[in-house]
Amino acid sequence: GPGPSEVPASVLEALGRPTIGHLDPLFLALLDEVRVMLRAVLGTKNELTLPMSGTGSLGMETCLVNLIEPGDRVLIGVNGVFGERMSDVARRAGAEVVAVPQTWGRALDVDALRKAANGQAFKLVCMVQAETSTGALTPIAPVRALADERGALLLVDAVTSLGGVPVDMDACGVDALYSGTQKCLSCPPGLSPVSFSPRAQAALAARKSPVQSWYADLSMITRYWGGE
Repeated sequence: GPGPSEVPASVLEALGRPTIGHLDPLFLALLDEVRVMLRAVLGTKNELTLPMSGTGSLGMETCLVNLIEPGDRVLIGVNGVFGERMSDVARRAGAEVVAVPQTWGRALDVDALRKAANGQAFKLVCMVQAETSTGALTPIAPVRALADERGALLLVDAVTSLGGVPVDMDACGVDALYSGTQKCLSCPPGLSPVSFSPRAQAALAARKSPVQSWYADLSMITRYWGGE
């Protein structure tokens, strides 16, 4: 797992240019261009695709607090530091978390996740595609199949993997994903790409309680990034 990776000279040169105001027409065009390019590297047509202004940890929090309401049941595979962190954030958002500890340095064992699920329904099944703390890579497809069995949305941490191995959100059936710019995208830290499928957007629209975090509330942020 890389990171922070070397930043190309062209990116460093762009960072040295004068700042563009957020109301400048050129800035609005850049927002649209970034979304198009993110969809390409994510392998998705998701309309709700954008970079959050923060590190990958903000991307994690954005996905979890927007999709979780108090009392929701969440299944999380834990095979490293960032599976543990997802569990912590989900609990703080009020979820009933079933965290499944597994061997660090190994891919998630889907049979162990299935056994821990114990036939229950879940709002979310969460996995780290490439566990940053160990480098362990877990295939998405088997976890997607488990999420289907449990009637759940699939959330994927792709902080280390995006741009390094195929993510293919649409083909793999990923409902929500977050990443970071300082790993395989070879940019400085400070932005966290996130993307939500139409099913995940429907879950956002159906919320009965306010999003726990004002800063990461996508119901407000999407208005800023929208056509208006």
